[in-house]
Amino acid sequence: MSVDEMLARLVGFDSVVGRPNAPIVEFVRDWLSAQGIVAHVLPGPEGDRSNLFASIGPVDRPGFVLSGHLDVVPAMEPGWQADPFVLREDAGRLIGRGACDMKGFVAAALFMVPELAAMNLPVPIHLALSYDEEAGCRGVPHLLAALPDLCAPPQGAIIGEPTDLVPVLAHKGKSAIRVTASGTAGHSSRSDLGENAIHALVPVLEAAVAQAAALTQGAQDTRFAPPWSSLQIGTLSGGQALNIIPDTAVAEIEARAIAGVDPMALLAPVRDAAEAAGARCDTISTYPALALAAYHPLAERLADLTGQRPLDAVSFGTEAGLFQAVGIPSIVCGPGDISRAHKPEEHLHRDELQAACALIRQLGESLAA
Repeated sequence: MSVDEMLARLVGFDSVVGRPNAPIVEFVRDWLSAQGIVAHVLPGPEGDRSNLFASIGPVDRPGFVLSGHLDVVPAMEPGWQADPFVLREDAGRLIGRGACDMKGFVAAALFMVPELAAMNLPVPIHLALSYDEEAGCRGVPHLLAALPDLCAPPQGAIIGEPTDLVPVLAHKGKSAIRVTASGTAGHSSRSDLGENAIHALVPVLEAAVAQAAALTQGAQDTRFAPPWSSLQIGTLSGGQALNIIPDTAVAEIEARAIAGVDPMALLAPVRDAAEAAGARCDTISTYPALALAAYHPLAERLADLTGQRPLDAVSFGTEAGLFQAVGIPSIVCGPGDISRAHKPEEHLHRDELQAACALIRQLGESLAA
């Protein structure tokens, strides 16, 4: 199987975030088994989706993790020129949902397994494949919790999100909440007999807007764009018709935090306002920021392997901060450009896929030397 064919197989699974993922996990497990590699399938608490972890080399020695997620965002955009879950090629572009974000990196890692196994690595390379990353990194915490029983503490993790194979040292953290206000429905002509849920939500929205403005004047880190932590109301819904008093109103609100700031703490004024309004507040997702020093051995190793000076930071988030939070130094480095992700005609160039294979080969060779 070529690396292109491996990518085609992975894209062929419509492993959309939030849905069962047994078919793609079973494919990966079976393929690794055929290479003599034991894969641990780690079901999440949802019961219908799993993470997967496998090791090439001795598990009792600190090694390196190649980390990727198997889920993709939905492919409902009208701009697709063909079935997004059938990989197709056009002038060197490998087009399909997830080709760039981030089944390309996963395909390269899986394709390189036979070569890595043949190196008889004295230091292991691990594969960590997660679910529901696109829903706020919900799957990987369960994999990380299982890691102490699966291998010695790793020296580092490479999260293969698309960065044009330029190592990235930092990204912001993120927390998201859903605030639900309840009221009593009725005819709008008798507002005295009902309770308007949208009105009840207004103080929460005002608190969010005020906190968003305050953060622009708060702590800053010029590695990021914008250099401050941010907060926004992302979705707002409620009401059935203009002449019906709304009995439910829902707002989803996110905070993105610079390194060293807890993103959930940024939402405290909003949560306080929700409590005062009698609204329910549920956490949707949360993950910490990533911050790796430029002089860290992992950063220096990736700089040597890629020939690229590490980039200080990116604006999007990854699972890297969660690896870092459990004591595993982490860096983001993968094929493709993030600007192609989550769009119609998402694609990875064939030479980018080959370059990812070369990077993984060089990692193996550096460990075997």
